[in-house]
Amino acid sequence: MDKLITVSPSPHYYGNEDVKKLMYGVVYALLPALLVSVYFFGIGAIIVTGISIVSCMAFEYLIQKHLLKTKPSVTDGSALVTGLLLAFNLPSNLPWWIIVIGALVAIGVGKMTFGGLGNNPFNPALVGRVFLLVSFPVQMTSWPAPVVSRLRYADAETGATPLGVVKEGLEAGVPFSRLLDQIPGYLELFAGYMPGSLGEISAVALIAGGIFMIARKIITWHIPVSILLTVFVFTGIIWLINPYDNADPVFHLLSGGLMLGAIYMATDYVTSPMTPRGMWIFGTGIGIITVAIRLFGAYPEGVSFAILIMNAFVPLINKYVKPVRFGEEVKYG
Repeated sequence: MDKLITVSPSPHYYGNEDVKKLMYGVVYALLPALLVSVYFFGIGAIIVTGISIVSCMAFEYLIQKHLLKTKPSVTDGSALVTGLLLAFNLPSNLPWWIIVIGALVAIGVGKMTFGGLGNNPFNPALVGRVFLLVSFPVQMTSWPAPVVSRLRYADAETGATPLGVVKEGLEAGVPFSRLLDQIPGYLELFAGYMPGSLGEISAVALIAGGIFMIARKIITWHIPVSILLTVFVFTGIIWLINPYDNADPVFHLLSGGLMLGAIYMATDYVTSPMTPRGMWIFGTGIGIITVAIRLFGAYPEGVSFAILIMNAFVPLINKYVKPVRFGEEVKYG
C-alpha cells in the first residue's frame, strides 16, 4: 500500500490548512509592520531581521540534522516566524553577534530542547529576547531614534522609549501631564514614530495584520482582546484614582510591545490554551502581570515576562478548562 489510511472514530473534520500555510500566514500578517520598521529605521531593520531569520533557520536545520538525527523541517515556516518575531523584539542597532546568540537560544533552548515544534512550553522568540535582555541589558535598551538613522546601523542615534521616559519621570516625581511634551503624541504612537524595538512601532500595522489573521482563522480574537481589555481596564482604574502619577490607558495600549505581544506572541498555538474560556484566563493573566510590571516593577515594559509566566500556567489552564468530550452529557445549573 503506497499510502497509509488513518481510521479513527467520529467526529471527523477536514481542512486544507497545515503548519506551513499557517506559519506563512503569520509572516504575511507581519509584513506591514516590517515595512513600517524599515521605513523608520532603514538599513538597521533590514540587517537585524535578515540575520535573525537566517540564524534561526540555520540553527534549526543544524540541530535537527546533526544533533537530533531527524529530518530537518526548516521549510515548514516555524523557524522563519521565530526569526521574524525575535527580530521584532530587538533594537535596530543590535550587534550581529548578539542577534546570532539570541537565535541560538530561541531555537536551541526555547524550541529544540523540548523536541521541536509542538512540544515547546514557552514561546521561543520570547525566550531568546528575555535571555538577551538579561545578558546584554545595555545593548538591548539602546533604542535608535526613527527616521534620522535610516542609513546607519550600529552607530545610530539613540533615545529612550516612551514607556522609559514616562517611568523615569514618574519615579522622579514629575506628573504625567508634564511628560507629554517629551513623548510622541498618540497619533505618532499609533503610526509608529518613536524609539523602540522593530515590533514596538506602528500599532496600526500590527492591528491590520491581526485582523488579517483573525479573518483567515489563523488565530482567534479571544487572547488579543482579553489582554488589551485587561490592560485598558486596570490602567484606566489606576489613572482615574490618581491621574497625577499615572499614564492614561490609551498611552499604555499604544506604547511598548503590547500590540506585538497580544496579537502575535501570546497567540502562539503551542504555548496558549486550547479553549476560548482558557484563552480568556490566559489573556487576563498576561494583562494583569504586564500592568503590574509596568507600574511597580523595575522594567518599564512587562509584556515578554508576562507571556512567559502565563506560558508556564497553560497546562494547568488546559486541565482546569477542559473541552467537553464528544458524546458527554453537559450538566447545567
